[in-house]
Amino acid sequence: MKKCKIGILGPGIIAEKMAETILTMDEAELYAVGSRSLERAQSFAHKYGVPHAYGSYEELVSDPEVELIYIATPHSHHYQHAMLCIQHHKAVLCEKAFTATAWQAQEVFLAAKQNNVLVTEAIWTRYMPMRNRINEVLASGIIGTPRTITANLCYPMHNVPRIYDPALAGGALLDLGVYTLNFAAMIFGTEVQRTFSTCELSDTGVDSNHSITLFYSDHRMAVLNSSSYVRSDRTAVISGDRGHIVIENVNNPQHMTVYDADYHVLISEPCQPQITGYEYEVRATIRALRAGELECPEMPHAESIRIMQQMDELRRAWGVHYPWDKD
Repeated sequence: MKKCKIGILGPGIIAEKMAETILTMDEAELYAVGSRSLERAQSFAHKYGVPHAYGSYEELVSDPEVELIYIATPHSHHYQHAMLCIQHHKAVLCEKAFTATAWQAQEVFLAAKQNNVLVTEAIWTRYMPMRNRINEVLASGIIGTPRTITANLCYPMHNVPRIYDPALAGGALLDLGVYTLNFAAMIFGTEVQRTFSTCELSDTGVDSNHSITLFYSDHRMAVLNSSSYVRSDRTAVISGDRGHIVIENVNNPQHMTVYDADYHVLISEPCQPQITGYEYEVRATIRALRAGELECPEMPHAESIRIMQQMDELRRAWGVHYPWDKD
């Protein structure tokens, strides 16, 4: 099978990690990069050996050789850039958070369907093998019935202007909380019965610290914390009546340890060897593209929309407003 020719839209820090990933993959070719600045695109292309550099996003999406575009711009621009790709019939792998609001996500997926274009969200934990391994262990009954999750993801980002700018969809929720919400969904599913949350607002009106508690049926509960001030252990713990599972690094699980009721280690298992961890979402997208699918089963469109709705509701409760909010 020929390599999938991939273009990167927005040569920022996260795009550099994706470039490093694609360059070592057998099924993908880093074919082009587009920026609002030709100089910046050329600099990125020179660093990573990308054969085509464009000084506008329109030029990138107009290249007939590009099959798949990875969108690496801020959340605030995902909607317009995804729409641009769809209008030019380019498949899309769009960084998390998928959009800034749920209505934007709905419109992107509707346009993708109408134009017969594959679009998927690049939330890497959804595509990783460790996700399936965790579910296998839970299904085995080794920790009994899982009923609580605790998860945290915190990074000091006070020196990143984007994080505190409402016009760029700033705040800890769309950058960090999106991971803990997705983790809870992968373990406990989508039927949240009650949500309680609180946050600390920054001077600019976005959330800098937050705590979210989700209640499900069958006495299940998830407690999720994120902060843009500190660096945490990034640990998730799934607890049952016969033991618990500790996951190191909730947004890129590196190790799983399973304990019995007496706190003895039953399983100690690292993740599979990785390039960066991004390769799994790229492979899944290429598989779906080659199969003529419009979404990836690892992250269905309905789930991207649901997570965005969840975050809209949280922001509404906190009084965090973006320019694109409709209420």
